[in-house]
Amino acid sequence: MAEGFFGRSSLLYAEEWRAIQPHRPSTAKAVAQHLRCYVYPAWEKRALGAIKPGDVQSWVTSLTTTHGLAASTSRTVFNTVNAVFRAAVRDRMIPHNPCAEAKLPSVPRKKIVPLAVEQVRTLAEEIPARYKGLVLLGAATGLRPGELFGLQLRHVDLLHATVSVEQQIQQTAKHGVYVCPPKTARSHRTVPLPRVAVDAMKAHLRDFPADGPESWIFTAPQGGPVVYTHFMDGSWRPACAKAGIAKGTGPHSLRHHYASLLIKHGESVKTVSERLGHTNAAMTLNIYTHLWPDSEERTRAAVDKAYADQSADAEPQVDEAA
Repeated sequence: MAEGFFGRSSLLYAEEWRAIQPHRPSTAKAVAQHLRCYVYPAWEKRALGAIKPGDVQSWVTSLTTTHGLAASTSRTVFNTVNAVFRAAVRDRMIPHNPCAEAKLPSVPRKKIVPLAVEQVRTLAEEIPARYKGLVLLGAATGLRPGELFGLQLRHVDLLHATVSVEQQIQQTAKHGVYVCPPKTARSHRTVPLPRVAVDAMKAHLRDFPADGPESWIFTAPQGGPVVYTHFMDGSWRPACAKAGIAKGTGPHSLRHHYASLLIKHGESVKTVSERLGHTNAAMTLNIYTHLWPDSEERTRAAVDKAYADQSADAEPQVDEAA
């Protein structure tokens, strides 16, 4: 193997990789931080091909023991490094990915406790009038906060009772408020609007008319799209306090509320995943598995019914000779 194959600087290759990634500004910022704070200090003087699986495992362990990162954050940082090494294998810079068999810290699963219907109704009454429709629409469709903020009149079809998710609004310290594509390819979706959402949208557009197809459905008090930080400080948190909703509850709770209603109604994992715009059904199960009802009794009943039906359908055999 040529010396240059193993001699390529890990830092140089990682920077080249980072420069060509089509990340959103917020993601690009996080990736740069991961590399700068946790990766380069450990490996900037190492050649790309000289980093072995044992080195990776020791580094992963140090993320929690030395840097004090939470298990979930350690996994996120690892994913960045893993992506770099996968690209290096693809570019034939190294023969194998040293991250392939790394053991990651386990993340304790948090059980989501969704808001009740009455809590959502109370929240909608306590929040400023211009955001009442946003609360009800979020609870009735499961859209992410950024997707709700990014809705324009052209995305809402009240005649056919649907809303199309085609963009979202994000906010970062560096780039401010900006419009970008939805989180993932699966996040592009059309969600059916139940009657409560249609009525809420009609009332909202009556009180806060949109001038044309490109007009924002929900706007800041001074006009223009909703700014997340201003919305949280000036409207959401005060309304939650008045409604008696636990401190720290964010707009994403409306999405969990919607998912819980679909699950309670008996919708399949596949349907819930599609409505939420998750990457796959496994992600949906990982988040909401505890909300699906226990199937023990249904399992027993299914088997008993099958055997009972067979017994009832069986006809006594007639002995023709007799």
